[in-house]
Amino acid sequence: MTDQPILRDVTQDDLPIFFEHQQDPGARHMVAFTSRDPNDSEAFMSHWARILADDTITKRTILLDGQVAGNILSFQWDGKLEIGYWLGREYWGKGLATRALTHFLEIVTTRPLYAQAARDNTGSIRVLEKCGFTITGYVRSFANARNEEIEEAILILN
Repeated sequence: MTDQPILRDVTQDDLPIFFEHQQDPGARHMVAFTSRDPNDSEAFMSHWARILADDTITKRTILLDGQVAGNILSFQWDGKLEIGYWLGREYWGKGLATRALTHFLEIVTTRPLYAQAARDNTGSIRVLEKCGFTITGYVRSFANARNEEIEEAILILN
């Protein structure tokens, strides 16, 4: 057993596992910003089909000991390059997100790079800060997973 994650290209076989990760209510609450209906597998697969077809998006599956642990990607949002990631709950609190993001930042070298996280998602904010991101401010946004407006941290890596 190794504690080093491997990042590889996303495959169709990964998608059911990503969808399963999204079914965790606690994870959805922490991420806060999900699709309108995170239980809609058809919409999820359609969304990922668009991601996989878009060469401007860098997308990787995070593997740990040969198991799909999550995903990480970079994409254009409002004219800025942003990153996002999602780990299955069983992989939380083990430093995997920090190690995977560190490796991903060697692949995606464009700066500045942006990230957003619910203000109360201290674990994700801590991961981003360990990787060099700094909080530049906060905005209020509607979070589908919480069905309410929440405060979101805006972070940047220069």
